[in-house]
Amino acid sequence: MTRFAFPLALSGLLTACAPAAQLPPTSAIRSEITQVLSAQTAAWNRGDVQTFMQGYWQNDSLVFIGKSGLTYGWQPTLDNYRRSYPNSAAMGQLDFTKLSIQPLSADAAHVIGRWHLARPTAGDLQGHFLLVFRRIKGQWVIVADHSS
Repeated sequence: MTRFAFPLALSGLLTACAPAAQLPPTSAIRSEITQVLSAQTAAWNRGDVQTFMQGYWQNDSLVFIGKSGLTYGWQPTLDNYRRSYPNSAAMGQLDFTKLSIQPLSADAAHVIGRWHLARPTAGDLQGHFLLVFRRIKGQWVIVADHSS
């Protein structure tokens, strides 16, 4: 049994000393995700929900958690946005603040922040969110959104 102890210990030591997978600079990840959020904000403020949704993963596994519970899938999420915000007045003007973008790996990050809709005729709305981003096919997309 002891003849296996040294090779096992050596193997563990070499594994521990192996270089970690190369991560892109944190600033590059944050910049790319900020661009997605900026594009979404611009689309929303034009009243263009379809383009706003381009920031989300177009997949049935997308999950949105909101006041009405869980919604799975890109199309049902789009449908919910269209029902809740049927026109530009209902959509208002969106802005995100207090963003904290935390890369988790080369292909994953989470974003915490505050959203605010300025709606002069319908009343303002605001809350907080947690987004999970993944880089899929070279593009950062939201794969999970918990907004309250």
